[in-house]
Amino acid sequence: MVTALFVFDFLAAAWAATQAADPLEVAGVVTGIACVWLAAHNSVWNFPVAIISCGLYLVVFGRVKLYSDAGLQLAFIALSVYGWVEWLRGAATPDAPAAPTLPITHTPRRVALWLSAAGLLYAVGAGFLFSRTDAALPYWDSTTTAISLAAQALLSRRNIENWLLWIGVDVAYVGMYWHRHLYLTSALYAVFLVLATYGYWQWRRELMAAARPPAPTAD
Repeated sequence: MVTALFVFDFLAAAWAATQAADPLEVAGVVTGIACVWLAAHNSVWNFPVAIISCGLYLVVFGRVKLYSDAGLQLAFIALSVYGWVEWLRGAATPDAPAAPTLPITHTPRRVALWLSAAGLLYAVGAGFLFSRTDAALPYWDSTTTAISLAAQALLSRRNIENWLLWIGVDVAYVGMYWHRHLYLTSALYAVFLVLATYGYWQWRRELMAAARPPAPTAD
């Protein structure tokens, strides 16, 4: 009963927020959902859509003093350009311009260790610096930013673990944006959570299919 009431209140607040939301936030929500949906379906067009969405949220987050998240959008734009090039490098053809050419793989241990160390350094360092300003939730914001950067880097490499990081950080973002009264964006990240779960299932299925030995052919 309590859970049902919470869900009802969440949806009601999200709907009310939609009616009064900043048009930039609404546009960011729409392009954000499109971006994650395209990524889950292995379309390279997720990257240009992501660039548009990040540009919109750069402004939105700056207005509510989530400075680390605002800066994150610049990093996302750079990583999206990198991912766009990597996914199409070498083998894109006119017949399949949106098909990624990079195989889905697991994250190498050295990459995981490097990203973990860099993420921890950023979370602590940026959190400390932003705590000296009027930033809201400086350490929480910096930690989610660090995880998001790692997830985007793994997405650009087509490492399947990117979806696990997105699932975890999306849970945190739902609460953080609700706390900052960005109810529509909070609802967006609830949708992202569902899409990230779907993306992990979809990529895992493709990874397992690629690892399967080819069926024997009749002589």
